[in-house]
Amino acid sequence: MPLPPTPTRCAWAVGDPLYLDYHDREWGVPVHDDHRLFEFLILEGAQAGLSWLTILRRREAYRQAFAGFQPEVVARFDAAKVAELLANPGIIRNRLKVESAVGNARAFLKVQEEFGSFAAYQWSFVRGGTLQNARPNLGSIPPTSPEAEALSRDLKRRGFRFVGPTICYAHMQAVGMVNDHTVDCFRWRELGGS
Repeated sequence: MPLPPTPTRCAWAVGDPLYLDYHDREWGVPVHDDHRLFEFLILEGAQAGLSWLTILRRREAYRQAFAGFQPEVVARFDAAKVAELLANPGIIRNRLKVESAVGNARAFLKVQEEFGSFAAYQWSFVRGGTLQNARPNLGSIPPTSPEAEALSRDLKRRGFRFVGPTICYAHMQAVGMVNDHTVDCFRWRELGGS
């Protein structure tokens, strides 16, 4: 009996099984859970200047190091905890990134308090629903968007760091605020492309 055909995926989702699984199960799926949004926000900040695969390979170590991405716990991290994190070989040991994760947790809690949830705040930048794009190929996907630029400006105003427009756009793609699977990818249609 012949094997079923391999589905066509976005051109970036090749090689590593971790990448394939992330592409097929997570990337672009709408996330409205604050806990998961905080995780993605911290991981996207850690990824700045690195490949996403580098971060995926360290994701479990990040979960352990950052208290399962519970913002209320991370917000209480002190200088001793930051020093401990900077000695942890399982994460990216960049002082600015580690300190920004703690500061971002504190800012995240303030947003939750003001808006009722971080999801309500974040999704307001796309009017509550996924922006459906129809990208013909990887080269047609921009590094940012007007919505990502607006989110970035507002997050920075609220004290977040490592939230430039490119990081915000990558975050929006990851949590399904935009569907940037290419039109030939089997996930594009599954996630609402038409």
